[in-house]
Amino acid sequence: MTALLETDALTVEFREGGLGALFNPAGARVTHAVNGVSLSVAPGETLGLVGESGCGKSTLGRAMLRLVEPRAGSVRFGGTDLAALDPARLTRFRRRAQMIFQDPFAALNPRLTIGETLAEVFRVHRLCAPGEIPQRLAALMQSVGLSPDLAARRPAALSGGQCQRVGIARALAVGPELLIADEAVSALDVSIQAQILNLLTQLCAERHLALIFISHDLGVIRHLCRRVAVMYLGRIVEEGPTEAVFTNPRHPYTAALLASIPRMAPDGSLPPPQLLDEPPSPTRLPQGCAFHPRCPKAFALCRQGPAPALRRQEPVQVACELYPPLVNGSAPAGH
Repeated sequence: MTALLETDALTVEFREGGLGALFNPAGARVTHAVNGVSLSVAPGETLGLVGESGCGKSTLGRAMLRLVEPRAGSVRFGGTDLAALDPARLTRFRRRAQMIFQDPFAALNPRLTIGETLAEVFRVHRLCAPGEIPQRLAALMQSVGLSPDLAARRPAALSGGQCQRVGIARALAVGPELLIADEAVSALDVSIQAQILNLLTQLCAERHLALIFISHDLGVIRHLCRRVAVMYLGRIVEEGPTEAVFTNPRHPYTAALLASIPRMAPDGSLPPPQLLDEPPSPTRLPQGCAFHPRCPKAFALCRQGPAPALRRQEPVQVACELYPPLVNGSAPAGH
C-alpha cells in the first residue's frame, strides 16, 4: 500500500543557546534528538511509537508536521516533500494532518470558551459559512462524546478527559487524514484513558484515519496499534506488527522494555528492573550501537561505528548486530 506519510533519514538537532553559543558556535553543545529515522504510515493504519522518556519520540512527531525543522532528511506526505511548502501551502497541508497534545489543559486557551475555541477552527480555515458554524460545532462535539451544552464553558470548568475530547474535536474539525497523538492519555486517570483510547479507535475506524500514537506505555500501544516502532536515543531499533514485536522481541532493548512491565509474582514480589543504568546523553552519543553500554548481549562489533541500520527479520525489522544484514538472501560468512 502507498504510504500516506514517510520520513527518510530524518535528523533533528538542537544547538545550545546563550552567549556561549553566540560567540563560539562551533563549540556549542548539540543535542541529537532524532538520528536518521526512516518510517512510514499507510492510510488508515495505526502505528505506535514507543520508548523511554527523552528518546526523541515527541520531537519526531513534531518534525513529521514541520512543527520543528529537521537538520537533514525528508518528510513526504501524499508524495509531497514538506520542505518544499511555502507558508500558504503548509497551512493547507495541516488540514490533512493534525496533532493531539499531552496536556489537555495547556493545549487549550483558558480565556476562550470551548465553543469559541472550536469555532475559531471553522473560521480560520473557512470550512463553512458563518451561519453554519453553530450546527457544525454541535455535531463535532457530539462526535467526540461531548454535550453541546458545554460549548459555553471554559477549560477550567471541564475535567481532563473532557478537555482532551475537545482537543480531539479541534483536530477533527479540519477533516484530517492523519492524527499524531503525543502521550495523549498519560495525564489522565486510568478509567478515563480507556475511554479516550476507545474513542480514538472508533474515530479511526469510522473516518479511515491514520494514527501515529506516541507513548511510553506499552500496554496502551498493544491495545491501540497494529504496528509498533521502538525508539532508542533518536533511532528506530525495532519495527513491525505489534503482536510479533510483543511476543518475540528481537532487539535487547525491546526485550528489556517488555520485561520491565510490572508483573507481581505469587509471593507478592516484583521482578528486578531490567534497565539498571540511565541512557547515554543525547549530546554525546556512543560509537556503534547506542544501546551497547546497557546491553547484556553486547560484543566487540556493537562498540564500533557506525550504528547498525534496520535489517529485515521477518516479520519485523531490527537494528542489532545480533542479526547481520542478509546478502543474497542469507547471512554473510562468519555469522
